[in-house]
Amino acid sequence: MGDVVLLAMATSPDRLLDQVRLRVAQVHQNTDPEQQLRFYDAWAADYEQDVSVLQYEAPRLAAARLASVFQGDPQDALVLDVACGTGLVAQELQALGFRHLHGVDGSQGMLESARRKGLYQDLKRCLLGQEAVPAPEGCYDAVVIVGALSEGQVSASVVPELLRVAKPGGYLCLTTRSNKSNLPFKAELEKVLDDLEQRGLWGKVMVEEVEQWERATSEEESGHGSDYIPGMIYLYRKSGGQD
Repeated sequence: MGDVVLLAMATSPDRLLDQVRLRVAQVHQNTDPEQQLRFYDAWAADYEQDVSVLQYEAPRLAAARLASVFQGDPQDALVLDVACGTGLVAQELQALGFRHLHGVDGSQGMLESARRKGLYQDLKRCLLGQEAVPAPEGCYDAVVIVGALSEGQVSASVVPELLRVAKPGGYLCLTTRSNKSNLPFKAELEKVLDDLEQRGLWGKVMVEEVEQWERATSEEESGHGSDYIPGMIYLYRKSGGQD
């Protein structure tokens, strides 16, 4: 017990935050897909502790926004959690009444962590951007992708594939960061979103910017005297459903 106390005293909150910031920076800097997957496999054991240190709000906020607009009984809805990680979004969705959850992720380590929670009825490995989502067209009442759409991670080009697997009238909830380094990606993503809307493939339900998305991973990323970076939530509804 004494060793545990000494270790806790030696690892200050500031030092722990610095370690997490370094790890997160590695995620966004590493552009080799195979190396990135190995990184996520190794990160799975500490992932939830690390994002807790960053006060990462995206899973809670995205789930809450989806629940606020969802029409119908969430207990009957089939939801696909894309880039599901360890299941943080699934935890939030289940707390809001969603019971039928499928997940896909590229990291086997993350999938194993998610599987242990027992929240998903189906979990599959999928290399987003390289493979089709392993589901038939028009399968899901809602599709969510939280935290993965950003520079150095999942490309905006996957969005039409997410739309494909949603049912007509189904909801899609997407998030990205809107901090300085991710602004070019955000612009690219919004171009894709707008193009799909102009083509009549879906309609915008809501777009929200959240000021305190998570703690900044560097002084350069924080702005306006804040230790936090902002993020975006996009909610769309696929065309063709019965209102």
